[in-house]
Amino acid sequence: MSFTLEGPVLEGTLVRLEPLEHRHAADLAAAAEEDRSSYRFTWVPTAAEVEGYIDAQLARAAAGKLAPYAQVEQTSGRAVGATAYWDPRPWPTRSGLYAIEVGFTWLTASAQGTGVNTEAKYLLFRHAFENWEVARVDLKTDARNGRSRAAIEGVGARFEGVLRNWSRSWAPGEDGQLRDSAIFSITAAEWPECQARLEQRIARVLARIQPGADLPAPT
Repeated sequence: MSFTLEGPVLEGTLVRLEPLEHRHAADLAAAAEEDRSSYRFTWVPTAAEVEGYIDAQLARAAAGKLAPYAQVEQTSGRAVGATAYWDPRPWPTRSGLYAIEVGFTWLTASAQGTGVNTEAKYLLFRHAFENWEVARVDLKTDARNGRSRAAIEGVGARFEGVLRNWSRSWAPGEDGQLRDSAIFSITAAEWPECQARLEQRIARVLARIQPGADLPAPT
């Protein structure tokens, strides 16, 4: 059965996920060049490559394979990274999806560790489980990327194993080579517990940056 992959604006307290457009290019170019030391295993364009990067993501979106987002920091209004829904898998005998992947994620150095990634994942997971009613959400990363694996586990995903020679490597100097991919997932049955943990983490971040404020849960 058919399903049209379209990602709506997802609004949080720390971050707003906006469908990726060329108007985000200048911010993303600055974000990508801030400090590239954490991008060893991740596909992050250089400033000169951002326009082409957006074209490539929009082409994937037009083919129904991807719903790309800019991660817009609420405090500054600047796009500080990107993420996406990816690889939608429709039910074989009825409408809708049974699974979706969250991937193509990167954040500028100054936004890492601020809660933006946590809330972005929360918004993406919540929409997938509660609006699309998927049975699972996947996340993958280069098996060598310990920092990314720790971040994925930190948002509540469960490690399932390593897929050997699974996809192309994005590591510098490895053009044309394959990587082993560590795969993680959250299932629909696990989502309520994961949701509660993420909301607690986001609340702690908000309490640090706005002490004493009566802050609502993310919406």
